[in-house]
This record gives sequence, C-alpha cells and structure tokens, in this order.
Amino acid sequence: MKKFFFRIFIMTIGLFLFALGIVLTLKANIGYAPWDVFHYGFAQTVGISFGQTSILIGLVILLVLMLFKEKLGIGSIANMILIGIFIDVLLFIDIIPELENLVLGILMLIGGLFTVALGTYYYIKSAFGIGPRDNLMVVFTRATKIPVGICRSIVEVIVTIGGYFLGGLVGIGTLITVVAIGVCVQIVFRLFKFDINSVKHESIGDTIKNLKTQYRDV
Repeated sequence: MKKFFFRIFIMTIGLFLFALGIVLTLKANIGYAPWDVFHYGFAQTVGISFGQTSILIGLVILLVLMLFKEKLGIGSIANMILIGIFIDVLLFIDIIPELENLVLGILMLIGGLFTVALGTYYYIKSAFGIGPRDNLMVVFTRATKIPVGICRSIVEVIVTIGGYFLGGLVGIGTLITVVAIGVCVQIVFRLFKFDINSVKHESIGDTIKNLKTQYRDV
C-alpha cells in the first residue's frame, strides 16, 4: 500500500512540474506550444480560464478514447484534471513574470520545456497511464496506420491553426517547442537512465485489482 501512495505522490509531482513548465512557456511570451495555442485561443473565445479549457479539451479526448475502447489509467484522469488546476493556480498567484525580451523569452521557454520533460519523466514513471493527448496519438496511429511522428505533426498543425484563428499566440516559441521538446525529454530520460519501454502502465481495472490484492495481504 505504501508503494501505491508513493507512486501517487510521484505522479502528482510530475503533473505539477508539467503544469509549471507550461506556465513558463506561456510567460516566455514568444509563441505557445501547439496545444497551448489552441487552449489559449479557445479560453479567450469561450470566456473560461486556460486551465479549465485544458481540462475540458482533455475530457473530450478521453471520451473519444473511450469510444475506441482504449484502456485508461488513473494517471490519464489525473493528467486531465490536475494539470489544468495547477496551471490556473500558478497563473492566479502570478509569481512568474511575463517577459518582453526575446533572448530572455527563449531562455525561459527552454527552461519550461525541460521542466515539462522532468514532469513527463515522473508521471510516466508512476506507470498509472499516459495523458489524453499522448494517448490520442496512439489511437490515431492505430486507426490510420500512419507513423506516430507524422500523426503527431498532423494533430499539432491542426490545433495550432485552429488556436491561431481563435487568438492564440503563434511565434518563434511555437517552432522552438515543436523542435526542442523531444530533445529535452530525451536528455532528461538519459540523465535519469530511464527506459520508457520498461514501463508497464496500469489500466484503472489493473489498479483496482492490485489494490484489492495488497489489501488482502495486509
């Protein structure tokens, strides 16, 4: 049981770092990441917060995943809810200044991407399932037989264009994010000697079964 709660703790830390990294990239003010362009534009159009938009879009994606009978973990649900909440809290307390300098903005953006990468490491390490948007890539790839990298690019182009017309900020930071996020994740994973293929994610059903087994053994 202690191991379960430790994994929950690790997952929560990872999701907080993920949210912090997103806020850093937003405050860099040189162009948002593709999904964040859409989140910001949608939030401005509908009149809700950035975090609420992140949760809403995540919920829609989860419903799509359920239609495709994709197995979801508690990490998938937590990813959808907690990242949005953490983003709104960080934006509300407003301790991270919005930059107006390009060089400083690039540095903050890179720092944000590494923070996202670190958060990704922790939440994936918990093995409770991947987030809705990452899971969508798996379903898209399986349904179309198109390589996952191309599928991801197609989705990100679509959400970037949609977000731009809704008022999201597209700029050099958007391009840097697309190019650099994979590199940042790879660097962090190598630093921690983390092999993502060694992680066996639990579905919600698996987690319930494991908890019942642990409870009986207590």
